[in-house]
Amino acid sequence: MLETIQAYLNDNWVLGISTPIYIILVTLEVVLSNYQKRNFYSVKETLINIWLNIVNASLGLLVKGTVLVFMMWIGQFHILQIANPYLYWVLLFFLVDFSFYFEHRCEHFSRVLWAVHVTHHSSQEYNLTTGFRSSVFRPFVNFWFFIPSVLLGFNPLDILLMDAICQIYGIMVHTQYVRKMPKWFETFFVSPAHHRVHHASNIVYLDKNMGMVLILWDRFFGTYQDEIETEKVVFGLTKNPDYPFHPIEIITHEWKALWKDITRSDITFYERVKYIVKPPGWSHDQSSKTAKELRNEIFANR
Repeated sequence: MLETIQAYLNDNWVLGISTPIYIILVTLEVVLSNYQKRNFYSVKETLINIWLNIVNASLGLLVKGTVLVFMMWIGQFHILQIANPYLYWVLLFFLVDFSFYFEHRCEHFSRVLWAVHVTHHSSQEYNLTTGFRSSVFRPFVNFWFFIPSVLLGFNPLDILLMDAICQIYGIMVHTQYVRKMPKWFETFFVSPAHHRVHHASNIVYLDKNMGMVLILWDRFFGTYQDEIETEKVVFGLTKNPDYPFHPIEIITHEWKALWKDITRSDITFYERVKYIVKPPGWSHDQSSKTAKELRNEIFANR
């Protein structure tokens, strides 16, 4: 078991391949943005993005060994064994990508998981470094969504490898320079246009396009939304943080808001639980509204 963990930590070739690609692409985007005076980058936002990625990566390294041991233990109870290597890797790709979609959907529809995920959405800029603006506490969350794949007979090391490969693609779509991909591409795959919608604070765009590589999951499960030409994307949150450049506040602001809600003196225990598990915006007295409720109000007034 320890040898397996050591092999994973020592043989992280995905990081070696992706790092120079990121450096080249980010540099090109920064140069173009400044040359064309499009202001896609600011120093403060870029530094916060890097900070959040460092904290996320550090936590990931701390828990990776424990996660692998746990997943390997779960793997003893697997119910399938896929012998064909081609079928194995194709199925693994679909399973990992769907696991991300399901995790991502849960993060948008459960307040406690939104508190984990919100840092990724808190930037009012959108560029390649936004892809590194990590959900800091995600290492404590994402592996739970891999358990079904482990039980289906997939090696935990292979699952983490496939997740890392898919994450590379997920980072690349954080750009405003690619307006539209060909229609056939946008039918099957997440495009920069799709993901710009996902990062928008416009009510019509909230909780949409949650896939990482394949947009098919959003089309199948009703979370798909086109980028509308007449609805310019406004990046960030519906209520942006008071201290967007504070290195600790940017991580904890939603946790503080959640704690304030669940410790109110005028609500029941059941309502406290609802504040934790219901979607962001849910309130016992309708003083704030969920994305679904906000959309319903818009359509009702049209």
